[in-house]
Amino acid sequence: MRHIILTSILIFSVTIGLAQNPVIIPPVLSGTNFNLNIQSGTQSFYPGTNTPTYGINGPFLAPTLIVNKGDSITLNVTNNLNISTTIHWHGMHVAPQNDGGPHQIISPSTTWSPSFKVRNNAATYWYHPHGDGKTDLHVSKGIAGFLIVKDSAEAAITLPRTYGVDDFPLVVQTKAFDVLTQIAIATEDDTALFVNGTLNPYLNVPAQVVRLRLLNGSSMRTYQFGFSSNMSFKIIGGDGGLLDSSITADRIRMSPGERYEILVDLQGMTGQTFFLRNFGSELPIGIYGSSAVGIGADTIPYYSLNFRNGADYDVLQLVVGPPLPNGVTTIPTSLISDTAWNISSVNTNRTFYLNADSMNHRAEGPFNINGDKFDMGSIDVTTYLNNVEIWKWVNNTLIAHPIHIHDMHFYILSINGNPPPAHESGRKDVVLVLPGDSIEFITRFETFSDAMVPYMYHCHLLHHEDDGMMGSFLVLDTLSSSIQVIKNSSLYLKAFPNPSKEEWNITGTSKYPINTITLFDITGRVVTSLPEITNFNEINLQVSNNRLSKGIYVLQLENGESVQSIRLIKN
Repeated sequence: MRHIILTSILIFSVTIGLAQNPVIIPPVLSGTNFNLNIQSGTQSFYPGTNTPTYGINGPFLAPTLIVNKGDSITLNVTNNLNISTTIHWHGMHVAPQNDGGPHQIISPSTTWSPSFKVRNNAATYWYHPHGDGKTDLHVSKGIAGFLIVKDSAEAAITLPRTYGVDDFPLVVQTKAFDVLTQIAIATEDDTALFVNGTLNPYLNVPAQVVRLRLLNGSSMRTYQFGFSSNMSFKIIGGDGGLLDSSITADRIRMSPGERYEILVDLQGMTGQTFFLRNFGSELPIGIYGSSAVGIGADTIPYYSLNFRNGADYDVLQLVVGPPLPNGVTTIPTSLISDTAWNISSVNTNRTFYLNADSMNHRAEGPFNINGDKFDMGSIDVTTYLNNVEIWKWVNNTLIAHPIHIHDMHFYILSINGNPPPAHESGRKDVVLVLPGDSIEFITRFETFSDAMVPYMYHCHLLHHEDDGMMGSFLVLDTLSSSIQVIKNSSLYLKAFPNPSKEEWNITGTSKYPINTITLFDITGRVVTSLPEITNFNEINLQVSNNRLSKGIYVLQLENGESVQSIRLIKN
């Protein structure tokens, strides 16, 4: 039966909705205070049917937020759905409480209002849900939008920057639909292709230099973008901002979550039509979207039935009209000066292994990182404020994984021992690790620290993320996190070492006997209780055994007059 359903879906996707539609340009919100209402709705993607969707300030997708570096902004996110969700500011350098990961849950009928200073360089970022086990569903149903940061360095360069006129945000997504034309997830049938939520789209562009802000917002698919005429273009920026100089290319590979800004010179092309294309036949085996993922019997089931896999096809038709008055006619060679941290300043090296849970399912998964699955109450990595670190990623699976790191940006040092391509030399927050590959990048943990609230790192194939291919890391302030001291008139407590792999020593004094000693995990579950202590001067808690997993704990002591709690971290 599944083969019959799959075949009918493929035929349905190919034969219906062939009329060209003008690509939708998302509306803009700008300023320093934003009201974002997450809501449900419907869309008529195909004639005669209404598909349930999600959106922000509308039934599908979200407005583009335009902000300035240095501004302090507030985002009032109201959840009008009947289920919980989150909103993650992908690529933004913010405190963990404002990051919008799975720990910042927005319950139904509530508003989450993070406020922060915009510290990022000018670039194309985006925002989308990041709930525990719900990311694919919520993104696929439509909750996603652009977040564009502007700054003085970018403004000093002659570039197209009139939104929707010569500067176009373009999010490319494939989606799967079932036989009832409802959006489906965790399936290999992502045959419906959208640009800005538009099927079979075209875009009117002026015959001058235009800027395309490309975002791969797909749940799984990687693209090899180019143009139907094989015309060249200039890559000027990536995930975290402008490059040092513009780079000539005729192809650019983009995995889920990645962004690139390109300039295309259309002077003298008035009246011509050409296409942004995906050259899927050029993708290496193992990348989702290539001709094959896996070896022999270890492949993704039904992958070969998707006609888009390994194929070349049009993504967006571009219709060239007359040039605009005062349109940009030159492409800058030099852009900004951006230098990576020096290797001599590295404090720590870490290695992360991308593994399949079973050696018989290295293409299909499920997958893990260093043998661990994501756990809301667990901390996988603890680092320190201002640490400079090299993170090495080794892919032991048969499928490529785009790895995304929250909060900080990084610079790729090497891919299998070789320097990265020039267009990947700038600030990044997503890197695609191919099967068998080893990639190293350097990063610095700046500005923000917190002893309780973590950031995430994960595979940006959303089905993999939802299945647990994700970890969390804490950034601690070395000036305050190694020893935690709590004092009042009747109870004095000190904890050291903290974090610890072996033991915690809780020392102090109390005017009265300690009658209640309880250790809680981060969810509030009681882990253990200790007997009453008459003369308190030290409590030793062994944490090296397997009974306590890595994570955050709270030790609560009560002496009849007061209650004190100390946060403890096990590495």
